[in-house]
Amino acid sequence: MTRFTNPVLADIRAAAARIAPYARVTPVMCSEALDELAGASMYFKCEHLQRGGAFKFRGACNAVWALAEDDARRGVVTHSSGNHGAALALAARTRGIPAHIVVPEGAVAAKLVNIERAGGTIHRCAPTQAAREETCARVQRETGATLVHPYADARVMAGQGTIIPELLQQVPDLNVVITPVGGGGLISGCAIALRALAPAVGIFGAEPAGADDALQSLQRGQRVTDTVPDTICDGLRATIGVPNLALLRELRVEVIAVEDAATLAAMRLLWSELKQTIEPSSAVVLAALLKVRERFAGKRVGVVLSGGNVDVDSPAFAARH
Repeated sequence: MTRFTNPVLADIRAAAARIAPYARVTPVMCSEALDELAGASMYFKCEHLQRGGAFKFRGACNAVWALAEDDARRGVVTHSSGNHGAALALAARTRGIPAHIVVPEGAVAAKLVNIERAGGTIHRCAPTQAAREETCARVQRETGATLVHPYADARVMAGQGTIIPELLQQVPDLNVVITPVGGGGLISGCAIALRALAPAVGIFGAEPAGADDALQSLQRGQRVTDTVPDTICDGLRATIGVPNLALLRELRVEVIAVEDAATLAAMRLLWSELKQTIEPSSAVVLAALLKVRERFAGKRVGVVLSGGNVDVDSPAFAARH
């Protein structure tokens, strides 16, 4: 499987076998109070309890262990606002290889700590997509490391897609699955798996209104790249990837955009009812579901909580408590 070639179900199954010794089977949680509020039966797939505190470990681990030995020795490199970088560093440590992580200024402190704890080497850059990509290319030239893109990488998408076979085994007969949308790696992998395993299941993405390039791109029929992200959801500020957008169109994914205030309210609800600490980029899924309750009324909904690496000193955490 080569990078930027869309994965298929066989790749997702291979990824599941590849990461099985390292990744956790994350639990599913439910809440009668939240179900009553939403008018739906919700099954929260707790990827914030994955190794590294986010679903990202699945894709990173698959990419690392898919490398040929000669390539692996030179290490891996990526750019990331935090979770993918921490996941790649942790996955690299399981194979004993170097990991170089390009991180934009202003990244969440808790995520930087996770990268360093996992043994990753941090390379800082300006907080723009162009700066991230340029710095990443430079580090790649200097080190010979293999690029593991955060979302526009078939190995990463296949790894993220392993959530779905796991979820369907835990909760049969789902009607809908909803995940966050940033660069699109998570929802791409999940959509591929769902269309192959349960084609009747609806697929929704949730993104912040202040970074709704995926929604705009689907509405306009072309990839929107000129939005300036303005959202508390730091993990969802990336521009939707080229292959990821194409998959959203092909696989009929609908995207819902929500305001940050609603996301913060959803964080409070998840803490109050599930007693789970999640980051804003996770809470956006519940916020989206509650925004359009009528779309999900009476349905069995798989809700992917993507990560829990929130900075306890951040405004988001303070606002929730």
